[in-house]
Amino acid sequence: MKKYLQLLAARLPAGRYRHSLGVADTAAGLAVKNGVDPEQARLAGLLHDYARDLPPGELLDLAGAAGLITCDLERRLPVLLHGPVGALLLERELGITDKAILQAVARHTVGAPGMTTLDKIIYLADVIEPGRQFAGVQGIRKAAATDLEAALLKALEASIIYVLDKEQPLHPATVEARNYILLARGGY
Repeated sequence: MKKYLQLLAARLPAGRYRHSLGVADTAAGLAVKNGVDPEQARLAGLLHDYARDLPPGELLDLAGAAGLITCDLERRLPVLLHGPVGALLLERELGITDKAILQAVARHTVGAPGMTTLDKIIYLADVIEPGRQFAGVQGIRKAAATDLEAALLKALEASIIYVLDKEQPLHPATVEARNYILLARGGY
């Protein structure tokens, strides 16, 4: 873990580094509560934004070459690709082969239907780490303490509302992730 901390401290801006530390700690705490290996969650949380500060053109080039682009929106907003590109680079550059960690990193930005418990933990930890302050974050934190699925639903809905308020297009995976949870809960 120490080598990753040193690597990230050199690679990320100070604010992103602090955020990554907060996500790592939050993820480890959620993992303990939800029967997931806390060290696996801590590492995924720590490394989740590995590609976040790459220039848009580089994100597009890497994602395009690896076949990671799933929709036109990602071409228009390449920052949406930092999760999948991050997972790709973690494997290529750092030799991380744990598929669960790589998938959680890849899915942390827009979510996905059928997320694993680790995927949910990393998505949520990114949303609720202590440095995050936005309307509704306390409700998501409270839900995460007792019901991971309910917290994830609240987090996805907060993301959707945020994007709608900015009058931007929604990523289909975020909508699909929300719908998947609602349908799985049997509400429809």
